[in-house]
Amino acid sequence: MPEPRDVEQCEFMHVHEDIVAQVEKNMPDEEVLYDLAELFKIFGDSTRIKILYVLNESEMCVCDIARLLGMTQSAISHQLRSLKQSKLVKARREGKTVFYALADDHVHTILSQGMEHVAELLPLHVL
Repeated sequence: MPEPRDVEQCEFMHVHEDIVAQVEKNMPDEEVLYDLAELFKIFGDSTRIKILYVLNESEMCVCDIARLLGMTQSAISHQLRSLKQSKLVKARREGKTVFYALADDHVHTILSQGMEHVAELLPLHVL
């Protein structure tokens, strides 16, 4: 019995020129795609995801985040620096305390849609 063919390959070479041309016309510049990939790399770290999720719930200072996540303030500060550079979080000073929050609704939307996607893949008892 012959092996089944890979689904990812065409059985014969036939380029659908109209589809390719339409997609090519709408493709962002290489630099924009690079920036998008860099943004998604930030989401590729579970500590940063935890921090974003915490800030999705409430504005917090480094001390509070460190306590909540059971990490050092130094480790949290390091990750917050990356999140700030990527414009995912913003900081607000109140006296000697700096409070952090999500930068805007886009970050909230990315987290919410990511959680929705993950929830569809997990058994109900996990969430």
